[in-house]
Amino acid sequence: MSAAGDLVNYKDALLVLGTAGVVVPLLHRYGVSTVLAFLLSGAFLSTGGLGALTPYVPQLSYLTITDPERLSKFAEWGVVFLLFIIGLELSFERLSTMRRLVFGLGASQVVVSALFIGLVAYGLGQPPAIALVIGVALCLSSTAIVIEMLAVQKRLATSVGRTSFSILLFQDLAVVPILILVGILEPGNKSSLVIGIMTAIIQAAAALIVIVGVGRYLLQPLFRLVAQTQNQDLFIATTLFVAVSTAFITAVAGLSMALGAFVAGLLLAETEYRRAVQTTVEPIKSLLLGVFFFSVGSQLDLKSLISDPAAIVLTTVGLLTLQGAIIYVLSRLFGIARGASIEIAALLAPGGEFAFVILTLAVDSHLVSRELTSILLTSVSLTMALIPASAKFGRWLAKRNAPPVSVDPALTALPGSEGNVKALVVGYGRVGQLIGDLLAEHSVPYIAVDRAPGLVANARREGKPVFFGDVRNLEFLEHCGLETAKAAIITIHTQPEIDAIVQSLRSRHPNLVIVSRAKDAVHARHLYEIGVNDAVPETIEASLQLSEAALVGLGVPTGLVIASIHEKRDEFRAELQGAAKKAGTETRALPGRKRV
Repeated sequence: MSAAGDLVNYKDALLVLGTAGVVVPLLHRYGVSTVLAFLLSGAFLSTGGLGALTPYVPQLSYLTITDPERLSKFAEWGVVFLLFIIGLELSFERLSTMRRLVFGLGASQVVVSALFIGLVAYGLGQPPAIALVIGVALCLSSTAIVIEMLAVQKRLATSVGRTSFSILLFQDLAVVPILILVGILEPGNKSSLVIGIMTAIIQAAAALIVIVGVGRYLLQPLFRLVAQTQNQDLFIATTLFVAVSTAFITAVAGLSMALGAFVAGLLLAETEYRRAVQTTVEPIKSLLLGVFFFSVGSQLDLKSLISDPAAIVLTTVGLLTLQGAIIYVLSRLFGIARGASIEIAALLAPGGEFAFVILTLAVDSHLVSRELTSILLTSVSLTMALIPASAKFGRWLAKRNAPPVSVDPALTALPGSEGNVKALVVGYGRVGQLIGDLLAEHSVPYIAVDRAPGLVANARREGKPVFFGDVRNLEFLEHCGLETAKAAIITIHTQPEIDAIVQSLRSRHPNLVIVSRAKDAVHARHLYEIGVNDAVPETIEASLQLSEAALVGLGVPTGLVIASIHEKRDEFRAELQGAAKKAGTETRALPGRKRV
């Protein structure tokens, strides 16, 4: 193969990487969201965008997507890893509490929306079978875009996030029977609808039983075995293997790949490795989701928009209006607050990625004409591109219509909740365990992290909030609650690692109180130079404790001994901080200093 041929084969990948590395950051600088930037880039570089000019300027073919279908198949993995991470954030217990929303509100939305959209299509002259296919295709929302937006905004735990996710989860479950329905409606097909659906349910149940049964007993030992190697490459490989293999199992059973990855995430959420796994998958997920959004944009048929703009605009506006009204009414009937219902309707009214799958199958089955499919898919693409704007409009409208509510501060304080972490203990050896016990005794919510698998496993069995992960990885620490934490307590004993962690924390969190263990006075002085609030030298602290014990043993009154020890400790601290200032490094302000 020639070098030119190789370049043509890799051109699509290069265009996607160029979009992610150059175009998206440039657009983001001017206030364009990442999702919208990928969608617009995909539309611009598609065969219907810039590609439409290639007959006149052949050189533009190098800037045009060659194979959108192959790109879309690869892009599906972005949704798979997104659902895998969502599973890590949930648990089977939390999911069971959402069953009313999943199987109640979610099922109602799919049935009612499909029925009303189908009736509109039937009223516009479509045959019953085609109207039904249009209804089930357009009633589904975009899991990838909506969940990614809510995750970035850290709103998945809110009423809007939980309800939206519940509806989207049922929509994903409904895809399999919908695809079976489309296949049965194919002209000349004599298969039984009941038998087809029952077969699919049995296959799906068998696949989920295999995943849950095997995962319950093997996932935790597997990750413990890999963690003991202290090899990050093997940990990444194992994480990818679990996500991809579970997705593959559900795909073989006829379910969506994303559902299998979601179940695997749920299983790992109950282990001490969930934070480390999340840190590993996050960059992969983000890039693949970008490819997914780019792929959706590349399927926007600008030729159809130009040739039949009235039909596309009317379909787009009609879908947003009808879907939004149905979702709002159903949300209110299920007890969701008015403001939240408005937001949910704005998020879920646009169409979703499964419309492409369903309508493509309908075209191949000779149910829907290519002309009608082109109009419908272009309209769905437009609604998906409008999701960021629709979400902003929904939040604005919700705020305008939300009645003033007085929130009891006690309801927002969740002692011990991972969502309200006040202290992060880095290292859970003997020192870290003692600090954790004291924090718990004083009702201070905390999370401790360590990379010793056996130590973490024992602490987890005792119900302690300890997670396995690389304490040197700032992204991992970010996932452990640094956004709400007021203090980080570093208890590890390796000097270079302590220094690296302190510098990373201080650069990203200038107001965070950092208290660190130090090897000796020289190390403590260096830590003050790079920004700790308190450094505790092992040698000095040991000498102070020995002095205290000796003085009390010699009969000196305990009160006087404690006071003199405190005074001497403050002298040492002032001396070390003064030495740090003389070294030419500006020492950060130390708010709320108390004698210890």
